[in-house]
Amino acid sequence: MRLSYRAPFDWPRMLRFLRARSVKGVESVRDDTYLRTVRLGSHTGWISVRDEPGEHALIVESTPSLAAVMPTLLDRLRDLFDLRARPDLIAAHFATDPVLASAIAARPGLRVPGAFDGFELAARAILGQQITVKAATTIARRFAAAFGEPIRTSDAELTHLSPVAERVAGATVDEIASLGIIRTRARSLIAIAEEMRSGRLELDAGADSAIDPATAIARLVELPGIGAWTAHYIAMRALKWADAFPKEDIALRNALGKVSAARAEQLSQPWRPWRSYATIHLWCEAGERASGTSFP
Repeated sequence: MRLSYRAPFDWPRMLRFLRARSVKGVESVRDDTYLRTVRLGSHTGWISVRDEPGEHALIVESTPSLAAVMPTLLDRLRDLFDLRARPDLIAAHFATDPVLASAIAARPGLRVPGAFDGFELAARAILGQQITVKAATTIARRFAAAFGEPIRTSDAELTHLSPVAERVAGATVDEIASLGIIRTRARSLIAIAEEMRSGRLELDAGADSAIDPATAIARLVELPGIGAWTAHYIAMRALKWADAFPKEDIALRNALGKVSAARAEQLSQPWRPWRSYATIHLWCEAGERASGTSFP
């Protein structure tokens, strides 16, 4: 199957971002291909996705077991890879901006990585609070192995389905903390899992019951251990909100001249309604300056 997109599309940087945050057992990035296990309702299987730049399309291969849910699967992939983006409109918006014009010119087609599954992304965001990307990825692997259902695949790197809210909502704090996850984050995971299991919170962008980002952020920050940064990050990636802006982020504030969160908010106003893209560009630029490579 082919999923079309508007060129340009920076597939290498998309893969670098996802590779750094991939949950071992559930996801894998190998060479120029993204692979993952899939659960959609009662249907399970696995997929691979690669870019075909000459065709301006992603090539998707899936197991036959997912044929009945193919429309939903393809919509989830459009969200994950931000295929509905309009790089022409976004570039035009930032073309004369003193902060972002050079970044846009240097990285045309940079997208906002989304989420295949809202709960998966929310759990990953909570597990990554105040620790490095590498450390969070290690903990996420343990979490997936403990709470994700095993699956047999033809790929040795794909061994588990992503944990679902129903399973985590029924877990105890001690059970989660035994994986090396601090107890406050264990409580956060259980709280958000219960909200999603009950239907009070929907974090999949294309779902019929999805709520608007502002309402979602307000509900998220009411949960234990979830602050504004985490809520905006979830809105940016899981809900595909183009105007999310985690102003508390230290890398973001440093990129803007080591400013306060309040000042970062002020500086971001001309970037509306595309502040998520501004955030990704600033994160990317900061990472490349620090390490000589791209994301994270």
